[in-house]
Amino acid sequence: MNPEKITGVLLAGGQGSRMGGVDKGLVPLAGQPMAAHVLARLGPQVDELIINANQNADAYAAFGHPVFGDDIPGFAGPLAGLHAALVRASHPLVVTAPCDSPFLPADLVSRLAAALHAQQAELAVARTFDQAHPVFCLCRRTLAGHLHDFLAGGGRRIDRWYASLKVVEVAFDDEEAAFRNINTRDELSAANSELPASRG
Repeated sequence: MNPEKITGVLLAGGQGSRMGGVDKGLVPLAGQPMAAHVLARLGPQVDELIINANQNADAYAAFGHPVFGDDIPGFAGPLAGLHAALVRASHPLVVTAPCDSPFLPADLVSRLAAALHAQQAELAVARTFDQAHPVFCLCRRTLAGHLHDFLAGGGRRIDRWYASLKVVEVAFDDEEAAFRNINTRDELSAANSELPASRG
C-alpha cells in the first residue's frame, strides 16, 4: 500500500444552471444537503477534506471543513476549482468529487490510487465503459503550476488539459450507477426515492 496521503475535494463551485440556478450542493436530498451525502462517502477514503465553493461559503463551512473559492474569477469551471484545491491541499495527492453525485463509489479513491501508482501516472480518472468522468480524478499536487499556466492561457476544457498529462483511466464498469449526477428536479426526485431519509 502506498503511504502517500490524500486530500479530498468537494467541488461545489458551479452555478447550478440546469437546476434553476440553485446551489446544488445545498439542495435537500433525503433530509440532508446533497453535499453532505458526498462528503459522507468521500470522507472515509481520504486523509483531509476541503470544499471548493464560490457562493454560500458559510453554509458549506457548517460541514466542518475548510472552504475556499476559485482563484480565477467568473465561474471558470471545475478546473479552476481543482487548481485552487491543489494550491491549498495539505497532502501530495488530491482527489475530486462533485457536489451533485451522492452515490459515488466507496472504493473510488483506492482504485484510482492503485492505478496512478501502478502506471506512475500524473492523474487517474474514473471511467465507465466508454464514458470518462473527468470530475472524479486523483492527481498530484505538483501539477498546480502546470494547471495555473493552462488556465492563465485561457484553457477551460478538462479533456484538453488531461491530454497534456500522463493519464490513466480506471474502469468502474461494475459501478456505473455510482457516477450519476443530479442536474434536474426529476433526477432529484428519483434520488430521494433511493436514499433513506436522515434520522438526524
